[in-house]
Amino acid sequence: MVKVKICGITNWPDAKAALDAGADALGFNFFPPSPRHITAADAREIVRRMPRRASAVGVFVDEPAARVKELARFAGLHFVQLHGDETPRTVRELHPEFLVIKAFQVRRGFRIARLAPFAEAAAFLMDGFRNGLRGGTGNTFDWRVAREAKRYGAILVAGGITPGNVAQAIAEAEPFGVDVSSGVEARPGKKDARKIRALMRAVEAAQRKVA
Repeated sequence: MVKVKICGITNWPDAKAALDAGADALGFNFFPPSPRHITAADAREIVRRMPRRASAVGVFVDEPAARVKELARFAGLHFVQLHGDETPRTVRELHPEFLVIKAFQVRRGFRIARLAPFAEAAAFLMDGFRNGLRGGTGNTFDWRVAREAKRYGAILVAGGITPGNVAQAIAEAEPFGVDVSSGVEARPGKKDARKIRALMRAVEAAQRKVA
């Protein structure tokens, strides 16, 4: 079963809409420049209301491991997602306490061997590239790259995924999961419940075809 993570959650109504639709995980962005930024205190209040079946993921960009641990503990996160230029050492420092998702932006010429040194990561997120942005790019990439990357571990596919193309992403990448933010938004930082439901229907339909 392909897992679905709805990222960029900033408020409880959006979180509830995603959970009610069947999302497996919610993503909380702790990168201040992002229009989807949320404080640890606000994220904590949402995480407290989440059902046990769903995972809370914190998105960080080039934060020291000690700071990531501090915020993750306070907010009650299950996963930490590293979306910057973090090193394998940072993953190792976090790994004993948290499951780590290491993100990579895929542009032309990307070498999947870059994933190899991050063996302690629980999963890898392959994202579209857009200059100056760390996630939420709205740009897709060649999903076949993600398929090849599966040799290094569980792969999440992100970047420009919408209800209209998620089935194609699943067919081409055969990922562990999909990570969607801008593709189910009314505007940056505000989700559209109808788009979330449409996404989940499309994922379910895609999985029936595979089965």
